[in-house]
Amino acid sequence: MRLTSYTDYALRTLMYLGMNRDNLVTIQDIADLHGISKNHLMKVVHQLGLSGMVETVRGRNGGLKLGHEPADINIGEVVRNTETDFFMAECFDPASNACVYAPSCILKGVLNDAIEAYLAVLNNVTLADLIAQKNAPDGKGLKTQAIQMHFPEKKKKGA
Repeated sequence: MRLTSYTDYALRTLMYLGMNRDNLVTIQDIADLHGISKNHLMKVVHQLGLSGMVETVRGRNGGLKLGHEPADINIGEVVRNTETDFFMAECFDPASNACVYAPSCILKGVLNDAIEAYLAVLNNVTLADLIAQKNAPDGKGLKTQAIQMHFPEKKKKGA
C-alpha cells in the first residue's frame, strides 16, 4: 500500500511541528525544507487545523504549532483522516466494480485483512514515537532541535 502525497505531507508537517515545539512554524518553512508546493501544503495544513491536530496563529508573527501533545496524536488516525480511500483493487469500489470474479473471489477478503493489519500497526504509533531518538534505526533519531533554515546572505553593494 502506498500513501498519497497528501498523507505524506501531513505526516511530515506533524513531525516537523513536533520537533519544533518551541517556535511557531510557517507553511513556507515546511515547504522549503521538503521541497514541496506551498499551495498543496496549505490544503493539508487546513485539514490538520480542522481536525485540531494543528493550531494556526494568524497575523504578522503567526504560524503553526501542534494542537495536541505528540503522544496524543495517533498515526493511524492521521492516515485514516487524510487518505481518500483504501481501495486496493477494483472490487473495493462498488461504483466501478466490473470484475467477473467478484461474486466468488476470496482476494477481496484477503486484501481487506491486509488493510486492517496495516492500520492496526499504525494505530499503535504516535507522533511522539516517530520523533523519538531511541526508535531510529541508526539509534540517533531525527534531529529534535529546531531545524534552522539557512539562506545565503545578500552581498551589500560596494562591499
